[in-house]
Amino acid sequence: MITSNLFRALPVGSSEDEYFDPEDDEPHLEPAWPHIQMIYELLRRFVVSTDPEPKVVKKYIDARFVLALMDLFDSEDPREREYLKTILHRIYGKIMTLRPFIRKAIMNVFQRFVYETFRHNGVAELLEILGSIINGFAVPLKDEHKDFLRKCLIPLHVPKSLPTYHVQLSFCVTQFVEKDPTLSVDVVKGLIKFWPVTHSRKEVMFLNELEEILELTRPEEFYAVLDILFKQIAKCIESPHFQVAERALFFWNNEYIVNLIVRFKDDVVRLVYGALRRNAEGHWNSNVHSLSFNVQKLLSEMEPELFYACEESYEEDEQYRNVSYVDWNVVSDYALEARDNIQRIAHEVNGDSPDNSSFVNLAPLGTISEEDPNPTEETAEEAESWRDTGGGGGGGGG
Repeated sequence: MITSNLFRALPVGSSEDEYFDPEDDEPHLEPAWPHIQMIYELLRRFVVSTDPEPKVVKKYIDARFVLALMDLFDSEDPREREYLKTILHRIYGKIMTLRPFIRKAIMNVFQRFVYETFRHNGVAELLEILGSIINGFAVPLKDEHKDFLRKCLIPLHVPKSLPTYHVQLSFCVTQFVEKDPTLSVDVVKGLIKFWPVTHSRKEVMFLNELEEILELTRPEEFYAVLDILFKQIAKCIESPHFQVAERALFFWNNEYIVNLIVRFKDDVVRLVYGALRRNAEGHWNSNVHSLSFNVQKLLSEMEPELFYACEESYEEDEQYRNVSYVDWNVVSDYALEARDNIQRIAHEVNGDSPDNSSFVNLAPLGTISEEDPNPTEETAEEAESWRDTGGGGGGGGG
């Protein structure tokens, strides 16, 4: 009865529309929900109940049954997905032999979503189940679980629908780092690899998640990613979008991250000084301007000598850029002078006055005679010498 009523082809809903926005647009609700809800409630009570013997449960809830449930997670109706989430979570906790299969099935759904379809309605609910599953992983983590993080969870940051499930995804990733801090290196590198370029809202989300990961990162892992990490943070500090710049500057309000920065201040100050200086001098947003100045002040108090050394290096680089700019102006002046000389020579050849036109007036091309109209003795001797050496024959043969 359950399989006959629940396992069905889902209707083609609004999610197939290219312009559908799952955050703003209303989803397509299941028309037969009052009937389907009774079936889901019956299944939920059966799974939750402790009365049926485990052998009986395993007889009817097998791998095929689980796969059919997984297909239903793509339903647009949030009420149906909520039931599915509860039922699948109970099945995972009750039937231990199905646990590896359920994890593998969830991984397949995510990878198909990331690399093929780019659309799936149940990613957030599946991540909620995973959050509970990851919380129960034993320490040390198995290689299988670490691969799940690297090959499945980190690539989930790529799709443009990330805002609909980022909270759940961030929780899952954080759970992994809490259990194994060495994974913070993989997570930070993955975030920077998939860092958004033109999506400011996703950038803010990445920065939020990055701060949570850094709070769980030990000094040795922090040093391993320090260079690429603060190069990216420096780019965010200079972002023209004020929310991205503000969120990057708020890293210096986190006490634990500041303590890590103090331990490796020589490298950090060198990487971010230029971005802070340019922001403090000319960012359009007054709040970003003020925050940049405050961070500069914090770094100068942290290590005055290092800060002033970076200041001198920055000013030298700016002088070099200015000199290069002046050199290009000189080249431009030479080019203009050369153009004027060419125009003057062209006017002299044409017999025109240079003041008549500012453009080069070239004479129309006419027929070129093979013989010089006014041959001189020297040119005649050269032509005779050329014929004697067989130049004409060589030219014809070519």
